[in-house]
Amino acid sequence: MKELIVNALAGELKDHLTYYAVEKSVETPPSDDLGDYAFPCFALSKLLRKNPAQIAAELKEKLGGGFADNGITVKSTGGYLNFFVDKKQMAAAVLEHSMAGGFGRGGAEGRVVVEFASPNTNKPLHLGHLRNMSIGDSVARILAYCGCEVVRVSINNDRGVHICKSMLAYKRCGGGAAPESANVKSDRFVGDYYVMFNGKSAGDPSWNDDAQKMLRDWEDGDPETLELWKKMNGWALSGFRETYKLFGIAFDKEYYESDIYKNGKEIVRDGLDRGIFHTKENGAVAVNLTEEKLGGEDGDKVLLRPDGTSVYIVQDLYLALLKDEEFRYDRSFYVVGNEQDYHFAVLIAIFKKLGYGVADKMKHLSYGMVELPEGKMKSREGTVVDADDLILETKNLAKKEVVERYTGLSDAEAEDRSLKIALAAIKYQLLKIDISKNMIFDPKKAISFEGDTGPYLLYSYARASSIIRKAGGAKDAAVPTRLEPAEVRLVKKISFFTSAIKYARDRLSPSVIAVYAFELAQTFNEFYHANQVIGSGGDVEAFRVSLVASFRATIEKCLGLLGIEPIEEM
Repeated sequence: MKELIVNALAGELKDHLTYYAVEKSVETPPSDDLGDYAFPCFALSKLLRKNPAQIAAELKEKLGGGFADNGITVKSTGGYLNFFVDKKQMAAAVLEHSMAGGFGRGGAEGRVVVEFASPNTNKPLHLGHLRNMSIGDSVARILAYCGCEVVRVSINNDRGVHICKSMLAYKRCGGGAAPESANVKSDRFVGDYYVMFNGKSAGDPSWNDDAQKMLRDWEDGDPETLELWKKMNGWALSGFRETYKLFGIAFDKEYYESDIYKNGKEIVRDGLDRGIFHTKENGAVAVNLTEEKLGGEDGDKVLLRPDGTSVYIVQDLYLALLKDEEFRYDRSFYVVGNEQDYHFAVLIAIFKKLGYGVADKMKHLSYGMVELPEGKMKSREGTVVDADDLILETKNLAKKEVVERYTGLSDAEAEDRSLKIALAAIKYQLLKIDISKNMIFDPKKAISFEGDTGPYLLYSYARASSIIRKAGGAKDAAVPTRLEPAEVRLVKKISFFTSAIKYARDRLSPSVIAVYAFELAQTFNEFYHANQVIGSGGDVEAFRVSLVASFRATIEKCLGLLGIEPIEEM
């Protein structure tokens, strides 16, 4: 019905406003007394040189009769054109479409690469990685739902001096121990030696020199160093994959810095040959980014050091082209924290200077940092909260609630349910905040079964499932001639899913789905408390059970887009 309204307005105003401008302007009034949809005419006042109220009245006369067969009534109030939708027709349409698999789908196409996670192999995944993975996974799900072919990739940063720091500490202090013998998860085992290194180097700076020497030995192919590197990287990667599986994350392809860090120099030489890059007095090769306002003090960004080795951004140049060659992507998204805003601005600027088409297909999905109530986490000091520890802590909090609320569960059932609730709590809490903003994660607040939380969404879904089971399933039902206010509000809120998914897709913003899902759950629970479902009798009961099923289908879609597994019973 909204589409009918937008099409009619766009056709009438085609000489003054684009379709997109009209679509964006059609809004939902704060009160039902003002209609179900409204179109403000104030922006047209200057264009048409008329009073907004006059414009609204004239549009009403031109459009009013055209909606009669569709159950839409048009009124003009001040500078607004108000549209009142026949609630019976609206409810029938919502029940039909919300239960269909294609509800809200479409609007996007092409192949999209989403790069996320991308950890360093010197420490375990932590809370910051959980936000990264939640965002990357949800964005990929949203784009796939809307019609894109999505490729999920990660780059493992498995070489460099930071890797050698954990290696050196293990070599000197590990005594040949292994994660199994130490009874420590393998990536945590590696991370403990990284923390140890920083403690040792704080008292003895020679440790830093020795780590640099170990890196040179690795680059020179020293067999002993390579053997240790392979062993410790294997431990780290094995631990990562356990966490990925636990968190419900998977990749179509993983890249490794050790495989590509020497690549990309041909791109630099091409730029140098074409006069786009230049050689500095000290022999370094740089690109001048003065016009882009991205360079250093002299406007230069160094790409090759005086000794001919490349800086990190050069391998990213190569990887962007490699991914394009392998996947022929239409768009490529990088889910990386906002501390790398400069890096990706430079990366795209370099491709633009070189005239490479990938520049127009790349986008950095910059997200804010996540902290605990206690403050900022620091890897070097060992104050980072490991992802596994956080999941376990949240699961234990959930289990206390589950055991108190639901007696008779076996320990295995309690464990399974608690884990699902914990993951819902974590993912929802990390996704409900706009990705551009920094945030504080509080496990105790996240796990609450009430309020703006993941468990509240699961509880609402489970409540709907329980109603449908008690009713013996939802059946085709006629819509009553008169709907109760809470029924109308739920019908309208379900109908907003199509707008929410479109907005989330266009903005690449999972928080849109999270916020909508919470509002939807609130509206459902208000409906449930205001209207008896089971026992209301006859056609009314059949309709209300169908409305509950419509809600459940819609909230299930939202949960899926957020990477949350629903629970039939809470």
